[in-house]
Amino acid sequence: MSQWMCGPENGSVASFGRMTETVIRAGDDVATVINVFETQPDKQQELVGVLNEGLDKVVRHRPGFVSATILASKDGSKVVNYAQWRSPADAQATFGDPAVQEYGKKAAALGTPAPGVYSVDSVTLAP
Repeated sequence: MSQWMCGPENGSVASFGRMTETVIRAGDDVATVINVFETQPDKQQELVGVLNEGLDKVVRHRPGFVSATILASKDGSKVVNYAQWRSPADAQATFGDPAVQEYGKKAAALGTPAPGVYSVDSVTLAP
């Protein structure tokens, strides 16, 4: 099964808990939640900060949380939260947490969210 890993040796900025890298594998049972925020360039770093704070203080401690990666577009117009959960039910339970909802409101004030739950169908690696 192919996989792509991003860790400190590959340029990641943060690691949570015991896990030091994000692993993307086709066929895994994890639920992947991708939330793409449209934002303004002058709000992008503030949005990144709110997302990272929520992940650090609340989300990473929730049952079923695996990992999260925050991506900021070079032009400042988008921020992507790529998160992995053991199951869609774990992700859904987290979204119902009032503390998580508060961070969601803060993030939505800085950008327009477009969340979705995905499964990884394929991963392509360089030869």
